[in-house]
Amino acid sequence: MSKRILILGAGSAQIDAIEYCKARGYEVAGCSYTNTDSGIPYLDYFEQIDIKDVKGVAALAEKYGASVIYSVGSDIAMPTVMKASEMLRLPHFISHETAEICHCKNLMRETLGHDFRGNVPFIVVSSLEEALAGIEEGSASGLKLPAMMKPVDSQGQRGCFKITDRDDIISNFASSLDYSHSGKVIIEEYIDGPEISVNAYMQNGELRFALVSDRYVFDEYPGGIIKEHRVPSTFADQVSQEKAADLTSRVAGRLGVDNGPLYLQIKLRADGEPMLLEVTPRLDGCHMWRLIKHYCGADLLDACFTHLLTGAPVLTERFDFPERGYRLTFMSQETGSVFQSNRFDTTGAEYVRPYYADGDTVGKVNGYIEKCGYIISAI
Repeated sequence: MSKRILILGAGSAQIDAIEYCKARGYEVAGCSYTNTDSGIPYLDYFEQIDIKDVKGVAALAEKYGASVIYSVGSDIAMPTVMKASEMLRLPHFISHETAEICHCKNLMRETLGHDFRGNVPFIVVSSLEEALAGIEEGSASGLKLPAMMKPVDSQGQRGCFKITDRDDIISNFASSLDYSHSGKVIIEEYIDGPEISVNAYMQNGELRFALVSDRYVFDEYPGGIIKEHRVPSTFADQVSQEKAADLTSRVAGRLGVDNGPLYLQIKLRADGEPMLLEVTPRLDGCHMWRLIKHYCGADLLDACFTHLLTGAPVLTERFDFPERGYRLTFMSQETGSVFQSNRFDTTGAEYVRPYYADGDTVGKVNGYIEKCGYIISAI
């Protein structure tokens, strides 16, 4: 009998993993809190179970005899993936405690500590009064404006706002708090500079792979909503890229990520010093693994499943990063608009993947402009 894989979530980010597993002859079961996800038709088995329900997920894995429980592109899934895998003694990359720390922005910041080089100054609050007190001149936090205000445990830029004064906090605090499952908001000092990402992979505490890419966002919308990724980086010079790789190693060590993928969003200060915005112990939700494979041949998705299923060494070869660039551009449309693929130029593209069919209504994720598919092309 072929191996069975349980994938948590069945949205567009999970289709990559589902297709990968099925192409290798594995049967794939999946679950989601909704029965309308776009990846459901790709699955061999589906049950409507909330991916935050650890006991439900563990029972489902037992029912189908899953060899591995995993998820791609979902912060919410990671604590469940690790906890259910621990319960069933299935292979997994990190502890569920580490997954929870990475999922909750306040726990991540607090675990790194205020003295950790590359950690952004921050405060964590539960009320508007605490938020206003935390940014007052002479307050104990020393937090300066402008700053970014976010729910501590959401994803996809939901509830994120740039704040420049007290009025911004007053106007947006309730909206930010609404997206927090735990009822907490984090306010972090705003770093003015170009934004980069690091896609990395760890095995037995060793950094096997790290690639810096440039992250282009929509300036007209709050929260750093992604527009495009590019490799190789032009925002970071060689010194800054080496510092970003060093930051990746130190973050992995402090948080306890000894195995598996790691994705960091970073801003570069004027002096080139990398400052950590986000870190998550998973492949990103932007299909960067596919861009990286087109660019230099490294296959991070394959590394994840090979590592989990066999424990064999992965990404052992040396990958050359060519000067020729590649970009991953999102097909983005406004929330509630009608998707039209002909709005996007795919001339010369090496890969095109829409999330919607023409005529579909674009659903709400961040409420401003939504990812409707993506295009990979050489620059």
